[in-house]
Amino acid sequence: MPKTVADVMTRNPIVVRPETSLHDAIKLLAEKRISGLPVVDDAGKLIGTISETDLMWQETGVTPPAYIMFLDSVIFLKNPAQYERDLHKALGQTVGEVMSQDVITVAPDKPLRDAAQLMHDRKIQRLPVIDPSGKVIGILTRGDIVRDLAASE
Repeated sequence: MPKTVADVMTRNPIVVRPETSLHDAIKLLAEKRISGLPVVDDAGKLIGTISETDLMWQETGVTPPAYIMFLDSVIFLKNPAQYERDLHKALGQTVGEVMSQDVITVAPDKPLRDAAQLMHDRKIQRLPVIDPSGKVIGILTRGDIVRDLAASE
């Protein structure tokens, strides 16, 4: 019988809430040696994730979009809304201000092979595992899959 996500996932993952300070989230990532955390609401439902990538804006800052002036008008060469989102992340002080909200998730009964393919295709480091009500019950990381491969041999 093929393995499922539930067979390999890390159960009861560390989660944070949107009001958690970035300082606390960064300390947690460093102390636990993990690269990302699910963000949950009061009911434990997934509302986003925060990862090392989201935190890089804190250090690198944001470059304003290129523009040209034409007849007293400003014409942006890149989408200024993206600049605003990036600036918000660079200046954010809480997890909720910096987290990514478009999260790809997986169900615990999904075949492990399918989840691994999804992670590979989408270049995802981790997949929150959610139950039918949207609560986080685990997390599947690339490391979990590699450890399972090692144990199988």
